[in-house]
Amino acid sequence: MTNLLSSNLGYPRIGEKREWKKALENYWNRTISEEELLETTKHLRLENLKKQQKAGVDLIPVGDYSFYDHVLDTSAMFGVIPERFDYNGGKVDFETYFAVARGVKNAVASVMTKWFNTNYHYIVPELENVKPTLTENYPLKYYTEAKEELGIDGKPVILGPITYLKLSKGYEEKDFPTLLQAFLPLYIQVLKELEEAGAEWVQIDEPIFGTDVSKEVLDYAHRVYAALDEATPKLNIILQTYFERVIHYKEVVELPVQGIGLDFVHGDSLASIKQHGFPNDKVLAVGVVDGRNVWRADLENRLELIKEIERYVEHDTLIIQPSCSLLHVPVTKKHEQALDPVIKDGLSFADEKLEEVVTLTKGANNKKQRITEELKASDEALTNLKQSDYRKDHDVKRNVENLREQDAKRTLPFAKRIEKQQEDLQLPVLPTTTIGSLPQTAEVKQTRRKWRNGDITNEDYEQFIKNTIKKWIAIQEDIGLDVLVHGEFERTDMVEYFGEKLNGFQVSEFGWVQSYGSRCVKPPLIVGDVSFDQPMTVKEVVYAQSLTDKPVKGMLTGPTTILNWSFVYDDVPRYTVLNQIALALKEEVKAIEEAGIKIIQVDEPALREGTPLDSAKQSEYLDAAVYGFKLTTSSVKDDTQIHTHMCYSDFHNIFNTIDALDADVLSIETSKSHGEIISTFEENTYEKEIGLGVYDIHSPRIPSKEEIKQNINRPLQSISPKQFWINPDCGLKTRQEGKTIEALKVMVQAAKEIRESKLSNLV
Repeated sequence: MTNLLSSNLGYPRIGEKREWKKALENYWNRTISEEELLETTKHLRLENLKKQQKAGVDLIPVGDYSFYDHVLDTSAMFGVIPERFDYNGGKVDFETYFAVARGVKNAVASVMTKWFNTNYHYIVPELENVKPTLTENYPLKYYTEAKEELGIDGKPVILGPITYLKLSKGYEEKDFPTLLQAFLPLYIQVLKELEEAGAEWVQIDEPIFGTDVSKEVLDYAHRVYAALDEATPKLNIILQTYFERVIHYKEVVELPVQGIGLDFVHGDSLASIKQHGFPNDKVLAVGVVDGRNVWRADLENRLELIKEIERYVEHDTLIIQPSCSLLHVPVTKKHEQALDPVIKDGLSFADEKLEEVVTLTKGANNKKQRITEELKASDEALTNLKQSDYRKDHDVKRNVENLREQDAKRTLPFAKRIEKQQEDLQLPVLPTTTIGSLPQTAEVKQTRRKWRNGDITNEDYEQFIKNTIKKWIAIQEDIGLDVLVHGEFERTDMVEYFGEKLNGFQVSEFGWVQSYGSRCVKPPLIVGDVSFDQPMTVKEVVYAQSLTDKPVKGMLTGPTTILNWSFVYDDVPRYTVLNQIALALKEEVKAIEEAGIKIIQVDEPALREGTPLDSAKQSEYLDAAVYGFKLTTSSVKDDTQIHTHMCYSDFHNIFNTIDALDADVLSIETSKSHGEIISTFEENTYEKEIGLGVYDIHSPRIPSKEEIKQNINRPLQSISPKQFWINPDCGLKTRQEGKTIEALKVMVQAAKEIRESKLSNLV
């Protein structure tokens, strides 16, 4: 008989009501001390462990907690701190740790980018001129804490050396084996100390094996894990993969470890096992509960999957777990009081997923009769959701079925359109603008909260929004920006806002998920057929335009970003839902244009993010994303200018996709990439207009004029000034008012000086 164990891969850090976020920001604002931060976060960490213990999870992860990002934690543990932060070795203190993530006055922050194809951002390690050393054994620290405080013999979680190095920058590919050899003794030391402390299981995360790594990397991995295995004979290492199937399955499952964790939700891991089998000397950890979406598991279906997997596994132990860390879903649904019961009953957040894992473990352990009620509840909840009125908009279904290729094409090519737009807009060379959102102060948030609570009237709230827009139109004119924005003060979030306005969406109250650092987002729930109801953004942008003679951009979030940043019901093809969203947004674009707005920005910051890791599936996704964007924007007149914005993307690999979007103006993040992204546009011909973000908005520091000039001058060496826009690298929603104004003044002044000094060369 197979012995089944329940396990978890990671738990959300943020707290049920974002207590972690508040503690961090209070520390950064100097309203609490380091000791108070440590006390608050320790309490949260222990409460998270207690929950998992109470749920009955057998293998509880420890060391998955972080004060900012687990990749940054790995860097700090190994002393990988860039020289510009004046780190002199030893334990990395909070000031240095947060400086790497957020920047300080004299040192820009490290690059931040997306964690594989999720909306979580990690801090990219910089390995140039770094000699790694073990500064502090974080996994041991948290393992000991759990054991001493709660009696939990936890499963330490460590980011694996192959993934860590492959996600790093600052070295050439030929140096990979040398760096690996430098880190190997440190990993051995971490594991030996855990072994000596009594740890039985250790989870080493290697999600990089969901990508097409080279044979050489696989060979290096075999040597590394052979060395780890030899050094720690009493330790059971689970090499954990997730997000998709393992591309080189045969090679990875033969690595010298005691267990392999596979994702059986995203990517067809079952097909790999059926084709190649599974080693009889290893424990298989099966990810059968979706760790990236919020819908209740079909327990009967999952039990059948587990039963089928068991046919191909000879080891006497099988581990049941989520498909990935629960970092990517909200904490608990118990606080959701406003949701339709049909929807709430169909949800499963982190706490509920733990219950599902434990239930499946019991049911698969030849005790199915013990979970009869759970099986019945799961089936009823999912059936009720599928049969609800949310899924019965036949007009939407028919409109999507009738779509044609020509529905997503503009009437004139870019070269002809841009002539009309330039004649109409009369903008200077190197026009300046912002990405869209402006600072949402405590007053903005408090007023919105009062309105939602019914403490002020709709009229009072709308007047407040108008007053704030008026204030910021005046500020932008005073700064000297050429193209203005209304500021998006009425919006909680660039996706949630539209989720509140479109049919087919629902919005939770506490469904927060960490995006980067203390920044949390609340993805809306796509529960049914998506359609346009009424104009969502027209009123505010029209009011803003009435206050100025300068053009004001209409601001929308694009269909692929709304899809990727929402929790989408998973019994309808995602690309069908994408086209539903695009058709709904198309109506909004028409309404904005009909209201007299000449520039409409449709942001797609998550376009690259959702790309499948499996290269065989990427073309289909990118083609669908392009079609969705063009379907949204193609109905406008030739003299209406379409902008889009993207951030934190590997643009080199999707350059052709970006070009195919056929947006008139593209703005992208470049300031934190230290020139890597700019090189993509230097190496390729891009004929449309482009704004390469000239300063990093995620850092609290104000950039110098010289720094911005440098960021402007480099692309001007290969991009025509007639194409080039000047803008920050992202929206300014989370920034402080004063620092935002000062930074924008510096940006505009830098642009003006370059424009004036080189004017004879720019035309």
